[in-house]
Amino acid sequence: MTELGDWVRLDQQAAGPLFDQLRTQVIDGVRDGRLAPGTRLPTVRELAGQLGLAVNTVARAYRELESAGILETRGRFGTFVARADPADAAMASAAHSFVSAAKALGVGKVDALRYIETAFD
Repeated sequence: MTELGDWVRLDQQAAGPLFDQLRTQVIDGVRDGRLAPGTRLPTVRELAGQLGLAVNTVARAYRELESAGILETRGRFGTFVARADPADAAMASAAHSFVSAAKALGVGKVDALRYIETAFD
């Protein structure tokens, strides 16, 4: 089991809600490898105690992460990082759709990438 309390840093003064800060940091931990697929997370009560949060705050973050496919609960065995990042499949599908549309319109790779860069700006 990983100690999220060792690297999760929540800002009580930030404009964003604490559950969302926790949710975002767990996603970042999954994406940067600090939380490998299959990693068992602390229970809601354990993490609330580590971070000095209300149990409901941690429970909401876990629920939203589970709904997004980032975490999975395995009954009494606990909560784990999901085996696959759902963003991978969603982004691959979106990329294939985008490329298909670009090709159908006769738009080349360089020009298609400009559309993506503009969308990010």
